[in-house]
Amino acid sequence: MLRLYNSMSQNIEIFESAENGKVKMFTCGPSIYQSAHLGNYRTFLFEDILLRYLEFTGYEVERTLNFTDIEDKAIIESNKNSTDVFSLTDMYATRFFMDIAELNIKKPTYNPKSSTSVDMAVKIIERLLQDGHAYWYKGNVYFDIRSFKDFGKLSHLKSSDWPAKIRRFHKDTYPGNNWNIGDFILWHGNRNEEGLSWESSLGRGRPAWNIQDPAMLCDTLGPTVDIWCGGEDNLVRHHDYNIAVMESVTGKRLSRYWLHGAHLLVGGKKMSKSRGNVIYPVDLLSKGYSGREIRFFLIYGHYRKRLNFTYKAMEQRAQHLRDLLLAIDELKRSSPDKSLEDTKASEIIKEMVPTFKSHMDNDLDVLSAFESLEDAILELGHLQDQGKMGKRNIEDLMSSIAQINEVLRVL
Repeated sequence: MLRLYNSMSQNIEIFESAENGKVKMFTCGPSIYQSAHLGNYRTFLFEDILLRYLEFTGYEVERTLNFTDIEDKAIIESNKNSTDVFSLTDMYATRFFMDIAELNIKKPTYNPKSSTSVDMAVKIIERLLQDGHAYWYKGNVYFDIRSFKDFGKLSHLKSSDWPAKIRRFHKDTYPGNNWNIGDFILWHGNRNEEGLSWESSLGRGRPAWNIQDPAMLCDTLGPTVDIWCGGEDNLVRHHDYNIAVMESVTGKRLSRYWLHGAHLLVGGKKMSKSRGNVIYPVDLLSKGYSGREIRFFLIYGHYRKRLNFTYKAMEQRAQHLRDLLLAIDELKRSSPDKSLEDTKASEIIKEMVPTFKSHMDNDLDVLSAFESLEDAILELGHLQDQGKMGKRNIEDLMSSIAQINEVLRVL
């Protein structure tokens, strides 16, 4: 039975879908004003493992992975490059799909863009204004955090931390991991000078970042989901804002489970342009690593533990995978006696998939699951050397590996 760590309760919980046999899953996608980097893909890969494992265990999964294409940063970047926003974001969207193809990440069921859900964003803001959760100030619309009694419940923010006087935050995003304790913007009004605005019942403007995900959610999966995923940086500000918006509108729990992947570090430090340590999948592909080896590096561990990238570690991990693939290939190529079926080998093979499942059921423990597979392959290799692997053993082994690889996608 699958058990997942829920960021909301800060506990491991047994997973159950709201609708028996079906799972709705929202995964925060990239802001496509630039290329997604290796740290982003670590998050997308843990989500891919989760999706594939849910399907492996019999669930039917609908997944939304959204593109943020009209935030402040996209406008700044397009101006810097003397191009329009959508030419810029379309280029990076194309690159994203090239990357996920290399990394064998399954395409989402739905892939909306912020710019395609403006009408829904307007409808949500109108409802928030009507119900007193939002207000106008100097041509913009802001969410009143005091109007939502559970504000900050995901990151366990205390109401005692709120300022005595109203504070407003006007940008889509702010640097760092500190809370902006104050009202957040929902609608950027009067933005004619940006060349990126829409006429609406709210007047001319554009939706702010923290209303965009709720709008894309409603346009794809509906107002509530089973699982909401993202990187650990989304725990600060963003996801609590999404909760406040949607639960104020619906009165229902936005998501039953919240999963957050830990950061990828580079040489022990956070990845940033200022440090010059940002790495992209194409950088590793150009050095001769395969998409399968990059995927293996990023999934080999636990999604809630930070992973440190160095080129030495990348090479060691890639060689680790190559060695296992060679061992599997040697077992596959063997020509055992057709009449022979070793009992001990049969027992090892029979336990491979159940053991894999037991580790994956423990909050997606890919590291232990993979190590159990390695141990089985190593032991079977010894039996092969002793002439104790029969044709039926080999066939059953390859069937078990194929089942496990439905999830891992590196074998």
